[in-house]
Amino acid sequence: MLKGETLAGARFERAVLVGMNFGSANLAGASFLGAEINHTSFRDAILDRATFEKSFAVRTNFSGARFVDANLEKAEFHRSILAGASFKGANLAKGDFGRSSFDRADLRDVSLKYSSLARASFQGAKLAGTDFGSAFTFGARFEGTDLSGAKGLKQEQIDVACGDAKTRLPRGLKAPATWPCTE
Repeated sequence: MLKGETLAGARFERAVLVGMNFGSANLAGASFLGAEINHTSFRDAILDRATFEKSFAVRTNFSGARFVDANLEKAEFHRSILAGASFKGANLAKGDFGRSSFDRADLRDVSLKYSSLARASFQGAKLAGTDFGSAFTFGARFEGTDLSGAKGLKQEQIDVACGDAKTRLPRGLKAPATWPCTE
């Protein structure tokens, strides 16, 4: 249990972390490069400038965490909770966030280019300036979400995503007839 501990700059490179509790810990500048992180809690942790590049996480809780200027490029976070997290200046490009929750997260001006967002949830997320260029959005949940300021979105990405009458789209894009999604 490392809840609330100060571990700024710690190195967890290629570590296997299972069932750990880093809740509210200060992990600013820590490196999780290539780490395997499963069933672990980073709830409300400070992860500013941390690197999760090429790390792999399953069912890990990052809710309320702060990832200012963090590097999550090529990270694979499956079925993880990132709800309410703040990603100011973070890089999430080329990541795989399948079935993860970004509900109410602040992803403004973040790069999700070339990321797989299959069945991820973004309900109520702040997405102004978020770059979705070439992201895979099959089944991504955008119900009630304002995408009007998002960048790089194409009609093909919207057509395979889920939204509803409250979803706001960027200019030139339209809601498909399949909205709202049934599943």
